[in-house]
Amino acid sequence: MSQNMQTVLKKNVSEEKRHEAIDELIRSRDTTNLAVLVRMNLRGEFCRHALRGLVDCNATDELDDISTDSSVEPLLRKRAKQSV
Repeated sequence: MSQNMQTVLKKNVSEEKRHEAIDELIRSRDTTNLAVLVRMNLRGEFCRHALRGLVDCNATDELDDISTDSSVEPLLRKRAKQSV
């Protein structure tokens, strides 16, 4: 697991640092970990940030998978589907 992924998952890290870690995942085009973040039960803002990152990375396969994954919050599934 990457350092950035670990930072996002740690609850004792500031929100700013967690968002910076997501930004770094986006910059490095780490679509696998971004998709994992969308599927996790993190606070909504982190899931939405990761989803926007997938859109920015044109990660159509991951977005398509998320759009049909019933374990993902319906609003996030809808946004993923609209972005494919």
